[in-house]
Amino acid sequence: MDAARIRYLTVAEAKRLTNSCDPEFRPLVQAALHTGARYSELTRLQAQDFNPNAGTLAVRQSKSGKARHIVLTNEGVALFRQLTAGKSGDELILPRPNGEPWGQAHQTRPMRDAVKRAKIAPSISFHGLRHTWASLSVQAGMPLMVVARNLGHADTRMVEKHYGYLSDDYLKKAVREHAPSFGFKPDKTVVELGR
Repeated sequence: MDAARIRYLTVAEAKRLTNSCDPEFRPLVQAALHTGARYSELTRLQAQDFNPNAGTLAVRQSKSGKARHIVLTNEGVALFRQLTAGKSGDELILPRPNGEPWGQAHQTRPMRDAVKRAKIAPSISFHGLRHTWASLSVQAGMPLMVVARNLGHADTRMVEKHYGYLSDDYLKKAVREHAPSFGFKPDKTVVELGR
């Protein structure tokens, strides 16, 4: 795969980052890590977009212009239950402390400060949280089509381009751990010739 490797956080780094966030910024970071959603998608989410019974978030306006549903883990469902508790349907899930929506670059400084406090090097942007969700999902064996759908891609091309090398690593590990073994022993009388 000749695509550039994308910067993403390990689980340990993500925990350090989350713990280093200012309290008003932390829910936004947690939401990004649990969804892989873009900053602009997260800042527009309303309480009615969370379906606790289905365990999904409806992204009504995405970069592509198409709506989608993000499937959440149980941990993600618990987070969004907490974030939407007591909110009416049209209230923002992730408002700024003053109740106003987050603006176009409002995440830049709090992210930079949290990264610095967490001693994350090399640094990572807020968009890197999207890459973190995707990278860790691919490494855990999530099918590329599922990753693509949750991220809002129509097919796997973008996921393969950016994260395909991770699935190759997963594939190698899975084969070496789960493929059958036949107990063949190398013949010790056969010696490899020099190259």
